[in-house]
Amino acid sequence: MEDSNLPTLVRLSIGGKKFCTTIDTLTRREPDSMLAAVFSSRHTVYQDSEKGYVFVDRDGKHFRHILNWLRDGVVPTLTDSEYSELIREAEYYQLLGLIEGVSSVLNKRKEDEKSPAELTRTDIIKCIQSERDLSLVDFSFACLKNVFFSRANLQCAKFRDVDAVGSNFHNATLRECEFTGANLRGALLAGANLQSANLQEC
Repeated sequence: MEDSNLPTLVRLSIGGKKFCTTIDTLTRREPDSMLAAVFSSRHTVYQDSEKGYVFVDRDGKHFRHILNWLRDGVVPTLTDSEYSELIREAEYYQLLGLIEGVSSVLNKRKEDEKSPAELTRTDIIKCIQSERDLSLVDFSFACLKNVFFSRANLQCAKFRDVDAVGSNFHNATLRECEFTGANLRGALLAGANLQSANLQEC
């Protein structure tokens, strides 16, 4: 097909699924792809003379993702099995950028699955509240509002500059604890063992 015969608008039939796009979309982002070659007159295309569609004998399921990649350079969010199907189509069309993009997403997904989930403040507080022996733990600069430390062993723990407003230290062991600069407004300390604890500027 000659350049002069190629319309700006292109109608495609991918395995029977109909798509409409432009030559610029098909050739600009991936100039070394099969699609760019086809619509740059480097290959022969098979066009339905009556309906004007260029037929490609491939499954059209993921071709919309391929067009969106060519238009915007965005890798779609899919399942792993769908990514495998998309890579197979991208390999057929020789879309090396899309293959690389999907591979990067899959690799990152595998790394995220291997990495432990990041603990939230709520998760940490639950761990604190379920563990009674918290001696020597350094809580400095933490936000510990309304945390339940009742009866916990916190001997020699450090609470420098913590925000412990409303926390419950009822009957907790706080011997030799460091509370310098801590905010203990509204905290319950009844029955707590504060022997040798440093409450300077608390």
